[in-house]
Amino acid sequence: MVLFGFFALVLVLIYWVNRAVRLFDQLVANGESMLVFLEFTALSLPGLIAAVVPFAALAGSIFVTNRLSSESELVVAEAAGYSPFRLARPVLAYGLIAGLFVALLSHLLVPLSQQRLGERQAEISQNITARFLAQGSFEHPAEGITIYIREISPEGELRDIFLADTRNLEEQITYTAQRALVVRADGGPKLIMFQGLAQILHVSDQRLITTTFKDFTYDIGALIDADMIALRTVRTLSTAALLRADPAVLAEIGETRASFLYEGHRRTGQALMTVIAALTGFSVLMLGGFSRFGLWRQMLGAAVLFIVLLTLDNSLSDQVRSDAALWPLVYVTPLIGLAANGVVLWMSARPALFAPRPRKQAVREVTP
Repeated sequence: MVLFGFFALVLVLIYWVNRAVRLFDQLVANGESMLVFLEFTALSLPGLIAAVVPFAALAGSIFVTNRLSSESELVVAEAAGYSPFRLARPVLAYGLIAGLFVALLSHLLVPLSQQRLGERQAEISQNITARFLAQGSFEHPAEGITIYIREISPEGELRDIFLADTRNLEEQITYTAQRALVVRADGGPKLIMFQGLAQILHVSDQRLITTTFKDFTYDIGALIDADMIALRTVRTLSTAALLRADPAVLAEIGETRASFLYEGHRRTGQALMTVIAALTGFSVLMLGGFSRFGLWRQMLGAAVLFIVLLTLDNSLSDQVRSDAALWPLVYVTPLIGLAANGVVLWMSARPALFAPRPRKQAVREVTP
């Protein structure tokens, strides 16, 4: 378990660095504080941990088994009468502990963290002032949009605002106003401009139309990056809600019943694959006898076997997503992995299968 924790920590750090770079670009580069960045990172950790735990379980099992073999402890245990199946019991217990940890993450912590992450993303996306309304500089919150604000008062009033919208290639609009306010609405934040001028340029014939206004409302909610808005997804739902697959929830999220059932059963299947990973790291290294060159071939074989199981699981997942009636296929890969480990342990109990056959020597007749 100590080595399992070590390998899990290393893998989580590797994944976290990759995730942190993208979060940094999306949050800190857009005007958010470092505390918001750390909060988003913490909320994404349960999903990262659940993804790397099976590989950490495999690595821990391989490391311990290789050490037991190099120090001849496995040889002593087998000489005392312990079969490979008997020696696999503590490995199975280790795999079950890691699998329960993954089940806790997948069924409880990951949905809760994803739900909270979605709520915080929605709050951040509404904070337009913090994101791109900066005084004294030209900001580009979206492609084709340019905003300039001379001054932002302590009360939040925008003074001398310039807004150019060139997203429509045929009709370009420029707004100028003496002052403006940002208000929240059900459909997203709105920019209300007062005492201003709207200039509409028709590119085709170069006609310019100008209109003065006392107040004008501009929808800046559409300028928010879609990546920052987290809608309700299957990952935020509880396992019970996924297995029920209520038609109203399906319509709200826009997913199929097959996707709901797959996600609900995948969480349990992920925990089972963690158990299989632990057993694979032990059983494959039990093949063959002692070698001065180590068990590098068995280590490579264990990694390849687990990768093959993951590939099979991914291919079956595509079928489950397309047909709700095929949800039992989620558990096919763990069953195949359990059977494969059983066969490997059975083979390791028969070392004669791997012993080199003695060469036949020719017998010469000696004439007395």
